[in-house]
Amino acid sequence: MEKITKGKKILIIGTMFIVGSYFLFLGLVEARGFLAPLVMAIVLALLMIPFSNKLERSFLNRGFSSLASTLILFIISLGVFALLSFQIKNFVNDWDLIKEKMSPKIEQAESFIYDHTALTKEDFETYKEENDLTAMGGSSSAGQKAFGFMTAVLSFLSNYLLVFIYIFFLLNYRKKFKKFFLKLAPNEKQKETNAIIDNTATLVQQYLVGKSFLIILLTVLYSIGLGASGVDNFILISFIGAFLSLIPFIGNIIAFGLALVFGYLTTGEIGVLIGIIITFVVVQFIESYILEPYVVGDKVNLHPFLVILAIILGNMVWGILGMILAIPVLGILNIIFNHVPSLKPFGYLLSTDKEDDKS
Repeated sequence: MEKITKGKKILIIGTMFIVGSYFLFLGLVEARGFLAPLVMAIVLALLMIPFSNKLERSFLNRGFSSLASTLILFIISLGVFALLSFQIKNFVNDWDLIKEKMSPKIEQAESFIYDHTALTKEDFETYKEENDLTAMGGSSSAGQKAFGFMTAVLSFLSNYLLVFIYIFFLLNYRKKFKKFFLKLAPNEKQKETNAIIDNTATLVQQYLVGKSFLIILLTVLYSIGLGASGVDNFILISFIGAFLSLIPFIGNIIAFGLALVFGYLTTGEIGVLIGIIITFVVVQFIESYILEPYVVGDKVNLHPFLVILAIILGNMVWGILGMILAIPVLGILNIIFNHVPSLKPFGYLLSTDKEDDKS
């Protein structure tokens, strides 16, 4: 029998890893309808464990404390959706006026592109026809846009309610699930397994609580700056900008783009543009050097490059929800890697090791 050389062994293992990764991500995409609500529920259930424990120690049994914790999350989510719906309704009602104000700016941008690039107007018209961009314009009325929005909300509603059903059962039977994982581990690994479970819960709780406070503070700061700059629908844009802070690096760019589109392009005033730039520069400075270190801190201890890759993969697998879940899920994997000897090299790769920066 021919002996497999080291090079062939590496090639076989590498090929198996690539093929396995492909089918793993393909499976995650196909199972999105089942896994995405479940993973979201797991993360939120971990967040509510301390509160549920406190209710149990006070006056409620396990079932009622789990139900109360789930209802509180549900009420908070309803409040957020109500605020967003109100702001979006105002935005939809003003869409015709916004489109009218934006048209000259769009025409100027098109003229600049035609004059300074190889693209022609015919190329752009062909692209619009092939991608049906005209359907995205103002041909549909505000009522039709609102109806389309409500249809999207109704399609989302089933998964939304399913998340809270999952949260209740995860909280109610959390001890059983914990014992299940402990029973899977060998006797000599019980302590290590228990540490992984506890550290995972603590990481998610600290990260989400910190991020929640950060979103509230950023919403206030953005609202003050964009409102003073004269940006229409500044509350909606401020909340979206703050919420997108859950997606590091990419979220800030998207938020700035939204503020430019619905701020400067709708008015065309240089003062509004300057106000938007100043607002984002100041708020980003406050977020990066004051709020993020002290409110959130280095809870997940993940390397920035791996965070970007995780966000991109999360978007490819589960869209926006995948981008939001990417960091807590990667943080959980990092804890597991660092507690399992054979997986510690992966934990080292994921973690931010400040000693490496000095070498």
